[in-house]
Amino acid sequence: MQEAESTRVVSGKPGPEDGSLDANLRPRRLGDFIGQQKVKDNLDIGIRAAQKRGEAIDHILLYGPPGLGKTTLAFIIAGEMGVNIKVSSGPAIERPGDLAAILTNLQKGDVLFIDEVHRLSRIVEEILYPAMEDFALDIILGKGPGARSLRLNLPRFTLIGATTRFASMSSPLRDRFGSVHRLDFYDAVSIGSIVKRSAQIFKLKIDDESIDLIACRARGTPRVANRLLKRIRDYAQVKADGAVNREVTIEAMGKLEVDELGLDEIDRKVLRTIIQKFDGGPVGLDTIAASISEEADTIEGVYEPYLLQLGFLERTPRGRQATRSAYKHLGIAYKKGPPQGSLW
Repeated sequence: MQEAESTRVVSGKPGPEDGSLDANLRPRRLGDFIGQQKVKDNLDIGIRAAQKRGEAIDHILLYGPPGLGKTTLAFIIAGEMGVNIKVSSGPAIERPGDLAAILTNLQKGDVLFIDEVHRLSRIVEEILYPAMEDFALDIILGKGPGARSLRLNLPRFTLIGATTRFASMSSPLRDRFGSVHRLDFYDAVSIGSIVKRSAQIFKLKIDDESIDLIACRARGTPRVANRLLKRIRDYAQVKADGAVNREVTIEAMGKLEVDELGLDEIDRKVLRTIIQKFDGGPVGLDTIAASISEEADTIEGVYEPYLLQLGFLERTPRGRQATRSAYKHLGIAYKKGPPQGSLW
């Protein structure tokens, strides 16, 4: 499912091309980070307070949809605190020994950033609890009756966890974070500011109307906005001498098959399938998946969330149903009759 999402230009998941792109465009200071004002204000207070006390900042949990800046904020926090940051992910820490190796290499005040923290195994979590609370690492030496426990003291560090699935985290792990922040989708004004900043870094000539067009198609996600900008820049360099205007932007978006609301061809295919093959629904998820040759989990986790956010799709006890707004967006006449089994 992750591979299917990361290969779409309108996906918030990091793709193969995004590593260097994110690194080049990532702000280094909290004041340069655009949007998420409430989160920034709270983090700023926490950072300043920790600096005045000469302590490490409390453990921080950042959650929300992919592509909104959780990793960027982790690097900014480390930069503001003037400490090193070690980066890992939940799936990469498979055994307690993996976590022990990371923890024992931390210096005082360092930041340990764990992406997809909800995917840590339970046995690894058990090792993490005393490390977060008591800054100690409990190691079992030997096996059987002769086994003994050894406690190693750790320097005071800050764990920053990031997750797109807050509810999937265990309660004991969630409760050990002193500061929890949710990142929401960005408004069009904030996305426009991000696109303008990125264009300046790219040294790209772009007019305000083009910035607005990109902002409306970015699905409220900075990573999508920067990815679209990069594709439009490539198109402009080949077709328009490197300058981006309204016509170039619309032409490039047409090549990418991204419409004015940020829907791509797969999003529209899901909606058309429900409307044209199943009279608008309700229809079961497995049936939709079979009709478009996709996995049900991919549809539910990758394609549905944004369609639900736009109000184009409804989840009912009987299945998925397209709304009147979906018909209007696709230019299909709304002729849905009474539900099956109705007496009227």
